[in-house]
Formats: sequence, structure tokens, C-alpha cells
Amino acid sequence: MRIIADLHLHSKYSRGCSKNLDVENLNYWGKWKGLNLIATGDYTHPLWFQELKSKLIEYDEGIFKLKSGNDESYFILSCELSSIYNKKGKIRRIHYLIFFPDFDSVERFNQRISGLSNLRSDGRPILGLDVNDVLKISLEINEKVIFIPAHIWTPWFSLYGSMSGFDSLFEAFEENIKYLGGVETGLSSDPQMNWRISELDNLPIVSFSDAHSPYPHRIGREATVFELEKFNFNSLYKALKNPNEKNKIVMTIEFFPEEGKYHYDGHRLCQIKCSPEESKKMNYICPICQKKLTIGVLSRVEELADRPSDYFDSKRPPFKRTIPLTEILGEIYQTQPTTKKVLDVYFKILEDFKSEIDILIGNYDQKKMEEKYPTVFLALKRIEDNKIILYPGYDGEYGKIKIFEEEKVKNANKTLF
Repeated sequence: MRIIADLHLHSKYSRGCSKNLDVENLNYWGKWKGLNLIATGDYTHPLWFQELKSKLIEYDEGIFKLKSGNDESYFILSCELSSIYNKKGKIRRIHYLIFFPDFDSVERFNQRISGLSNLRSDGRPILGLDVNDVLKISLEINEKVIFIPAHIWTPWFSLYGSMSGFDSLFEAFEENIKYLGGVETGLSSDPQMNWRISELDNLPIVSFSDAHSPYPHRIGREATVFELEKFNFNSLYKALKNPNEKNKIVMTIEFFPEEGKYHYDGHRLCQIKCSPEESKKMNYICPICQKKLTIGVLSRVEELADRPSDYFDSKRPPFKRTIPLTEILGEIYQTQPTTKKVLDVYFKILEDFKSEIDILIGNYDQKKMEEKYPTVFLALKRIEDNKIILYPGYDGEYGKIKIFEEEKVKNANKTLF
């Protein structure tokens, strides 16, 4: 069976996250988005853990659903943790995802780390513990834990981060690399950029949203499509650890990496944005304030890659770059993707077609779309043909994508219906 999963999400108990991030809203928006499997996030937070236990019931081994409500979207117990520690004379900051198949394992894990952090302070707590030691603890709790380094290229908190990470997997995980369940691309990179790193060859490459809001331009903006023999934790584990024809990754759904916050180098305060070539010429120093630039994902990939930029791995699952439908409608209407006007049209389109993700990956009646929503159809074709304008993000600023030229937006808007 085909399962579309977004396995990196947060709750209302994480800093900087929407107060609407509860299981009811995740279930509601996940249904419209087309997500079958959603991460609970934040199970280390005591209040959220209790809420999950009171609201979810096991559907099958390691897969949960709301006690009350439909069965459109299902949940998996997950958290993102942050480790900040000193290793070999350098401060390391790394984020990672941990998935357990049952509440008992989660409870035991929470007990083990409760003395290392104030778990009530944040849904994504900080541990002063080597990430390799956290992996060992997780394996002691449950040998079938799924452990995935998160957004591995972002500068400040990741495996390969330019400001805080490592130069290799072994440097971080040593002989325990074999226990990893994959690596997450993050919004500022896509799978092909990761294919350039040969040490990742034996690890699955997954993509998830890291959403801090349940709205459809956040949740599911990146996702991974699995083929699973059974809809349970064990089949997901096999798809990541021992893939075969019955349990495997089929494809990933990606942001255009230029839209991510850290694709290019730069300095946000001085509004300086640089390609890797440009920042190298400037010695990685901001020409305005003379401070060091934040080195982005593209530069870091170039630094660590042992393969050329056009390297293509035909053995890897394919991927599809997309733009969320509410962002497409936001450009057409020249407004924000969360406005009532945009959401009204969003729901109208989805009532006529399948889920949003089906539309974005091309699994929809194109003739019907062209007839009923010609401007949306035109936008989807321009995205498919890569006829869009990309303004890369940098130093914490999202990039921008323009589907239509400015002077054509108003004319396009008139023909939406």
C-alpha cells in the first residue's frame, strides 16, 4: 500500500510553534493535504505525552489514530531532540528524530533523559549529551527504534552544519552508523545534492516538513512516499533499514531548495546574499559589517562533496520539487497563503480533485483542472517545466519563488475560474 508520510512535526508545546498544533488540527489538515501518516512530535514533553495517551488509540503495531474522528490520517510517536556538547575540542549542535513503536518505550526513554534536561521547558528539549550516546540509549530502550539525523545541512543545528556540525558521519556516530534509519534533507537541500556525498550511499534519504504550523503551506510541504506491505511500525522500519519490493521508499516530495532558509550564504542584518562562488571571493566576510557570513547549505555541500554537481544516482528513489497549493493561490491573488480568500479556493479545488499532494505530484485529471481552474493549471505546468523564478533564501530568510512575471499576475488572476 502507498503511504504518504510527514514524520517531522512539532506540537503547541515547542517554542516558536503555533498554538493550533494539536492532534485534531494535524489530523484535519493532514487529510486535506493527503498525508496518511503524521508524526506526533514532542513526546518528551510531559503535557503533550499525556495528551497523546488520552487522545490516541493504537490502530496497528506502532500506528495510532484519534479515538474520536475519522481514519483519514494516522500517527506515529516521534520527537526531535537537540544535543549541544563538546567533542574533540569543538562545540557540536545537532538535531535528530527518534521514533518508538509504543508508549511504554517512550515513557522509559523520557525517564532516562529526564535528569539531563527540563523536559517541560520545550517540546524540543536540549541535551548536553553526545548524539551517539543518545542513539545508544534509544537502542537500549527498543532495538527497533528509528533514529534519523534531522535537516542535516542547516548551519546551526545539524550533522553537517557549517557552524556546528561534523565533516563525516563516522565523526558523529562512529561504529553506530549502521543503526541509523536514514538522513533528512531539510528544506534547503534536495536528494540530488545529498547524492554527491558517497558516505550517504547506504542510508535512505527522507524529506519531511519540520512544520511549526498545521496550515497546508507548512505541513506536508516536504514528505516521503512509502510502499508498505502492512500499515504498521515494523513495515516502516523495514522500508528504512532493510528495503525490498514490499517495503521501500517510492519517492520524496521536496521544496525547491532555493526556497529554504539557508540555501545561499549571507548575512541577514546587512541583507547580503551570496552564491558559494561569490562568498569565496569575499573570503566569507560580509562586505558591510566585516563579520563572518553564515555559510549556507549549497556551500557546505560543495565543501564536502566527492562527486560533481550533476551526479545522478539511478538506484535512488525519484523526487519531485513542488510548491504548496496555498502558496500558488497566494501568488495568484497577491496575498498570504493563510487568508480566507485563498483557503476558500483551496477547499473548492480539493472538493473537485484528490488531495493536495496528488495534485502537486501530477496525479490528477489535467483536462478537468484546465477547464475549471485554468490559472492554477498554468501555474502547475510552469512549476513542472521549471519555468519559475527562484530567489534563494539565506541566513534564516526564506527564499522566494515567482511563478508568473509581475505584469502577468493580474491577468492570470482574472482567469482563475
